[in-house]
Amino acid sequence: MTNHIAYLALGSNLGNRLSHLKNAISNLTPQMDVKKKSPVYETPPWGYADQPPFLNQVVMVTTYLEPESLLSHLKRLETVLGREPTFENGPRVIDVDILFYDDVILNSPPLVIPHPRLHTRAFVLVPLNDLAPDLVHPLMGKTVNELLLNVDRLNISEYKGK
Repeated sequence: MTNHIAYLALGSNLGNRLSHLKNAISNLTPQMDVKKKSPVYETPPWGYADQPPFLNQVVMVTTYLEPESLLSHLKRLETVLGREPTFENGPRVIDVDILFYDDVILNSPPLVIPHPRLHTRAFVLVPLNDLAPDLVHPLMGKTVNELLLNVDRLNISEYKGK
């Protein structure tokens, strides 16, 4: 059984945000083994501004799941943890996205890898840079650290709350 390396972005802006992130990470097993966790960051909402700030974190995992199975597992996990359907970029209890999966390039609905908007999102790049600054985006040929230079990091701060 081959282990694949995946980077997952987690976000929450409803309820006990930190608890939701921790619950999501603890529920990744046994299908995934968490190898590294970034610090947690508090970030302004993105796309739809009239909602509470988010807590965001990135984790590096190893998994035996193939990309589509991994996506299905993560969507089931979001539902189990209380995510309810809402509008695009709306508030949510938990959101888990696949950023990278090995160096795979995949573009077949419902899954695009690398995540198609990760290079525009500081709330993803800041914590991802903590884990893998030299990871090269397989389509853009730039490292995470280089991608981070092109986004606005204003109002993103490491979360020090409880």
